[in-house]
Amino acid sequence: MSRIAGLDELSVMGGTEVLRRLPGFLRLERRIRRLFLTEDVRLFLPIDYPGLNLRLARSARRQGRRVLYYIAPQVWAWREGRTAKLRRDCDRVLTVLPFEAALLERHGVPTDFVGHPLLDATRAPDDGARAPAACGSPAASGGGTSGGDRVIGLFPGSRAQEVRCMLPVFAEAARQLARRHPDLDFVIARPPHLPESLYVGAGFPTAGAREATERSWAALTKSGTITLELALAGVPMVVGYRMGRVEWAIGRRLVRVPSIVLVNLVAEAPVVPEFLQDQLTAERAAQTLEALLGEEAPARREMLCGFDTVRERLGKPGCAARVARHAIELLGALDSEGRPGGPC
Repeated sequence: MSRIAGLDELSVMGGTEVLRRLPGFLRLERRIRRLFLTEDVRLFLPIDYPGLNLRLARSARRQGRRVLYYIAPQVWAWREGRTAKLRRDCDRVLTVLPFEAALLERHGVPTDFVGHPLLDATRAPDDGARAPAACGSPAASGGGTSGGDRVIGLFPGSRAQEVRCMLPVFAEAARQLARRHPDLDFVIARPPHLPESLYVGAGFPTAGAREATERSWAALTKSGTITLELALAGVPMVVGYRMGRVEWAIGRRLVRVPSIVLVNLVAEAPVVPEFLQDQLTAERAAQTLEALLGEEAPARREMLCGFDTVRERLGKPGCAARVARHAIELLGALDSEGRPGGPC
């Protein structure tokens, strides 16, 4: 079967962009629904992306396909009512954050916590990557982070609209730090699908996210999975996030969690400082990041201790193998029971 669409084509931010691209999303959904009818699909494995995948899960379920939902929708943050759809349309839901399973189980959703895939992506210390510092010990140093060669990573996001919102503030914070600390270097993480022209005005070089993470002594980043990546790499950070005022007004009324930073949610503590919307200023970000620069700085060492907790709570490596075992188990049930016909 040929490729239908890539993540770069599906990634959107904000209601306006969703509406603009809605016709394309609807065409994609119809195309996938046709595949359920024309191909011998026995197991549907949706990954995250609930807006599309929950509707497709319903379609697959009605046709008697098994549904294994991997990386559950973030119902703990907003739209908890989606748990009813997960219970109705999924044979099993696999979670990658430790606190998700208990919530879903309370709503009657068959659930298993399989650990976070980032634990498999994090390279072991003996192959050249930095190991996170042990709690209470001096901060670990990575490539290019000793003496006068400290690098500050700027991670403004993987969507063009995010970069336009965040990068000007991040870059100004970096310029303020550069004036006070001439020994610092800076690098901006740029995903390969975004053009270099989007970053020209910032005045700093770009690199891939992995390279930027490995080089960074500290980071200024948007919220999201990148905060877990940085924590697992032992990179202290300050988190900031901005969005359009309409989206912000809506979001602040819907989101029910005390923090938007996954590191803080997993640790169940304010490990990482976060500045949202109007709170995010270049001055505040630079000042907070400055407190993390010293190798023996108390704020840095305390944050690294918090990262140890995060790593422990994210489970064990081997997430992909556990997902595969669940898939094989559901397919085996099909073999033993015969292919189910009609809606469940």
